[in-house]
Amino acid sequence: MPFIPHTEDDIQAMLARIGVPSIDQLFDEIPAALRSGKLTGVPQGMVEMDIARLMTERAESDGRFLNFAGAGAYEHHIPAAVWQIATRGEFYSAYTPYQAEASQGTLQLLYEFQTMMSSLTGMDVSNASLYDGASGLAEAVLMAVRAHKTSRRVLLPKTVHPFYRQVVNSIVKHQKIELVELDYDPAKGITALPQEKDFAALVIPQPNFFGCLEEVDLLTDWAHAQGGLVIGLVNPVALALLTPPGQWGSKGADIAVGEGQPLGSPLSSGGPYFGFMCCKQALVRQMPGRIIGRTVDLDGKPGFTLTLQAREQHIRRAKATSNICSNQGLMATAATIHMALLGPDGLERVASASHANTVALTEKLCAIPGVKKAFAQSVFHETVLQLNVPVADALRALEAQGIVGGFDLTSHYPELGQALLVCATETKTAADIEKFTEQLKRIVERRNAGPSCTKLVPGPNSKW
Repeated sequence: MPFIPHTEDDIQAMLARIGVPSIDQLFDEIPAALRSGKLTGVPQGMVEMDIARLMTERAESDGRFLNFAGAGAYEHHIPAAVWQIATRGEFYSAYTPYQAEASQGTLQLLYEFQTMMSSLTGMDVSNASLYDGASGLAEAVLMAVRAHKTSRRVLLPKTVHPFYRQVVNSIVKHQKIELVELDYDPAKGITALPQEKDFAALVIPQPNFFGCLEEVDLLTDWAHAQGGLVIGLVNPVALALLTPPGQWGSKGADIAVGEGQPLGSPLSSGGPYFGFMCCKQALVRQMPGRIIGRTVDLDGKPGFTLTLQAREQHIRRAKATSNICSNQGLMATAATIHMALLGPDGLERVASASHANTVALTEKLCAIPGVKKAFAQSVFHETVLQLNVPVADALRALEAQGIVGGFDLTSHYPELGQALLVCATETKTAADIEKFTEQLKRIVERRNAGPSCTKLVPGPNSKW
C-alpha cells in the first residue's frame, strides 16, 4: 500500500515529542459548539483484502464500453511509461515552482512543454498552462480584446463546441464583450465567410466541433484584412497532420488555444483536463498564466525560472491579465512525457491512424439504409451522421450492447434533425468498427420495421 497508517505507539511518541497530551489538544482553538462529535455514520474500517474486493466489484459494475464518442474528450492509447514517470514523487507532489533553486526539475519540464507546444502550433510563445480548453478559449477572447484595444466584439462560430461557447459566454458576458455568433454552411459544415467589419477577433476551430476542416487560410486572411486578430482553437493531435495555426494564411493566427487531454490524459469521469495557449511574441505581455524561461547562472550553467506571470498576486489587480493562480501542472507533465515518448513521427502515426479509422467507420455506417453523412467536407477523426431513427433511442440500444455510440447533437443543433457525432481514434480495430456497424444496422432496421415506429421529420439540412 502507498500509505501505512501510524500505530498508536507512533502517535504517542510524536505527541510526546511536541509536548501535547492528545491529538484533540491540537485543535483546542475550535469552539466545542462547532465540533461534529463522533462520526457515527461512518462504518468500521475494512481490511485491505476486503477493500480491494469491494472496489473491484464497483469497477466491474460500471462495465467496459467500446467507445465511439469524442466531442472534446478523446480515447487515445497512453504508453504505460507516461504515468509511471508522472506519478513519481518529484512530479506528483511538486508545488508551484516559485523557488527556482528548489524546483529546477519542474521548471525544466514546463520549459520543455512550452517548447513542444510552440513547435506543434507554429507559434512563438507558449504558457504553462491553463485550466482546460473551454476556459482557455475564454482567456484567449479576453486576451484578444485587451490587445485589440478598439473593439469589444468577438466572432464566435456555431462550429465551436457548444460547451466551450457556454463557458466563454459565462466568463465574458459581464465584461462588456459582445459575442457574435457565426452560422455555418449547411452543405459543408464549416463557417461561412462573415460579413462583420468591426470586431476584435475571430475564433477559428480546426477541426471544428463537427469534425470538419475549416478553410483556415481564407478565414485568417479575411480577419486580418478587417483589422481583427485570429484565435485558433485546435486539437493538438490533429496538428501532427494539419497546417499549424502559426502558418494559417499569409500571417498566421495570433493566438492558439485548445484542450490538452488527448496528450496523455485518460478519460476519467470527466477530468482532469488542462488547457494550452500559444501566441505571437508581440502579444506575450497579454498572455495569462505563467511562462518559464531558460537562462544561465553565475557559473554559466543553464537554469530555468519563472519569467512572466502577470497575475493579480504579483502585480496590481487592475493590471493583471488573469486570476489564474495555479495550473493543471500534473496533466502538462503527462503531456510532456507523452509527446517525448511518441516524438513527431509517433504523434503523426496516431493522427493518421485515427483519421483512417474514422474514414473506415463512416463508410461502414453510411452503407446502412437510413444512415448518411451530414456534410460533404473533409474531416479529421470525427464526423456527423444523420439517422432516420431517434438518436437518443439508438444510443440507448447501443449502450445495452456495451457500445458508447457517439454524441447526440439533436438538442444543440436541432436544424440537423436526428444527428449523431461519432469518433474513431487509433485505439479502434477493424473488429470494433464491424461490431458497431452490425449493432447499429440491427437497431435501425428493427426500429424502421417495427409497427410502433414513428416517422421522423428530417431537419432542414437533412439530405433524405
